[in-house]
Amino acid sequence: MEIWINPACSKCRGAVKLLDAEGADYTVRRYLDDVPSPEEIRAVLDRLGLEPWDITRTQEAAAKELGLKDWPRDAEARERWVTALAEHPGLIQRPIITADDGTAVVGRTEEAVRDALARK
Repeated sequence: MEIWINPACSKCRGAVKLLDAEGADYTVRRYLDDVPSPEEIRAVLDRLGLEPWDITRTQEAAAKELGLKDWPRDAEARERWVTALAEHPGLIQRPIITADDGTAVVGRTEEAVRDALARK
């Protein structure tokens, strides 16, 4: 199990605290320092069952500068979104937890973190 976090994020800190309380075996990836490649972003999207625009923090300054709200959200634009996330990792929703069963969740709630823990 791996968790992508920004240590300044309260949702990330809460998810880590819950993982610790449950005795989970996991690794931490500070994705702002260890930026995921486009391939890693595509892989986590497949695990999440989501599209890149589904995990994009569209209210961030970088999103506004890029004009993301006006970008198409379709198969043809998918790679453009993946590239934007790789080039601006602060746009990636957090925390993302890759579960042991090969899936992943966006762990913004206690329920989502517990869901990841239950996936074996």
